[in-house]
Amino acid sequence: MESEELLKRFELVKRYTEGDRDFTGINLNEANLSRINLSQSILRRASLFITNISGANLSDADLSDANLNVARLSSTNLSRAILNGANLNVANLVRADLTAAQLIGASLIRGELVRCQLSQTNFSRANLTEADLREVKLIEANLCGANLSGANLRGASASSANFQGANLHGADLTKAELNGVNLIDADLRQACLQGVNLSGANLSGANLKWADLSGANLNGADLIDTKFNGANLNGADLRNTNLANAHLVHADLTETNLINADWVGADLTGAILTGAKLYLVPRFGIIADNISCEWVDISSAGDRSAIQQFNSPSEARKFLNHTPGLVRIVVDAVLDYSANITLATAYSEIARHYRAMSFPPNIEVGYRRTNITFRFESDEHLLPVAFLAILPFNDALETQKNIVAVSKNIASQNLNKNRIVQLYKGLNAAIDNLSEAKEMLQITLNLARETKFFQSPTQTILISSGQESLTVQSHPNFGGRGGKNQENKFSVPERQKVVDFLASFDYVD
Repeated sequence: MESEELLKRFELVKRYTEGDRDFTGINLNEANLSRINLSQSILRRASLFITNISGANLSDADLSDANLNVARLSSTNLSRAILNGANLNVANLVRADLTAAQLIGASLIRGELVRCQLSQTNFSRANLTEADLREVKLIEANLCGANLSGANLRGASASSANFQGANLHGADLTKAELNGVNLIDADLRQACLQGVNLSGANLSGANLKWADLSGANLNGADLIDTKFNGANLNGADLRNTNLANAHLVHADLTETNLINADWVGADLTGAILTGAKLYLVPRFGIIADNISCEWVDISSAGDRSAIQQFNSPSEARKFLNHTPGLVRIVVDAVLDYSANITLATAYSEIARHYRAMSFPPNIEVGYRRTNITFRFESDEHLLPVAFLAILPFNDALETQKNIVAVSKNIASQNLNKNRIVQLYKGLNAAIDNLSEAKEMLQITLNLARETKFFQSPTQTILISSGQESLTVQSHPNFGGRGGKNQENKFSVPERQKVVDFLASFDYVD
């Protein structure tokens, strides 16, 4: 038997040395081809069952549809090789080099690929069920539609790889480097992703039901419509993520870092949120029924310097179903292009002096009127922003007088001293910045006062997070009310309405 194997090897080497490269359909089952050089050979449909090809050079070879089941290919050079449709089930590819190789539709069921070089390799639609891929290099590899169910990818490096639509059900990706990968619509149910690096990855539409992502890094990941039902995200880093419409039903978010995450539209029914870091996280537009949450960290650094405690599930639910406060200026005129430019210039300059206005307002232009709406997470910005936002309009002075009058009721509210000081500081900062802002905006304001849009009657309405509204100013001629002989008097809001409005503020201790 040994002499027969030697003969096969001798004849193959002889043909290759003489320049023959086409070995299509050759039968080399159980042959010993270790360390052989068959670079650039054509081995399509070749039978290499249980063949020893370890340490061989098969770079740039064409092994399309070849049978390499149970073959030994450890440390083999298969860089740029074509193995489309090939069978490598239970094959030993430990430390093999398949850089930029093509394995489209190939079968590597239970294949051993430990520490393989697989960067830029094309595994699209390949079957790698239960394959051992520990510590492999899959950088920029293409695994689109591949089957990796039950595969072991512990410690793998696959940054910028494409796993779109891949099946990773039950796969082990513990401490894998997957930053910037494409996992759109991938199946990661019950996968182990402990300590994995998925920063900047795209997992939109992916299925991670019952997956373990404890301690995982998903900073900046795209998680739109991702399914995390029953998933373990304990201590995970989800800063700056987009969780819009994500499914987090019964997910464990204990001490998860969600600073600056956007989860509007997410479903957190039955989720555990105790200790979650929620600074700059929207507290509206989510489903938070039956959640379990004893406290959350709302400090900017996530260092527990600001804690929000809850005495009951209903308190936690109310906190997470916060309604944003609104400042709405209704102008009795239609915004035109010229006025829009002036308004944008004015608000851009004002935002330099009051950072809370750095996000542009929502502008709705109707048939007769224009609505300018600013939205805020904290009610403390309502009075200062209304004070500054009205500045370009002719109604500015009277509106600002009314806002100051409203503020005189703050001290009478049943609030702690720090909150009262905070509210006063916000409004005083706006007043202090007014003269500087006016100086910088002098030319713009002069243009505004010559424009019909800014001369039109206005109505300034504040809506607290408690859904209590207060009209701080409404021009007597707003909506065509009054006549030419009517005196333009701006009335101060009724004291009881002011008291009710201030009492409705949502305060975070």
